[in-house]
Amino acid sequence: MQTSKFDSILDEIETLSIDEQTALLVIMHRRLSDRRRTEIAANIAQGKQDYQSGKVFRGTVNEVIAELKLIR
Repeated sequence: MQTSKFDSILDEIETLSIDEQTALLVIMHRRLSDRRRTEIAANIAQGKQDYQSGKVFRGTVNEVIAELKLIR
């Protein structure tokens, strides 16, 4: 069902002029960039919160490897 909706949208886009299609691409690119930026900001905020609450492991590569071996 999702594929037919997607195909329908693509067919509808094909009816737009080249200028309209170009404008649509610009708008979609901006929206996707904004969405990704929001996701990155949320990940950073979560990382800071995890770090402040002590949920983040810090150490050398050898310490990280040793810690991972203990988890197994």
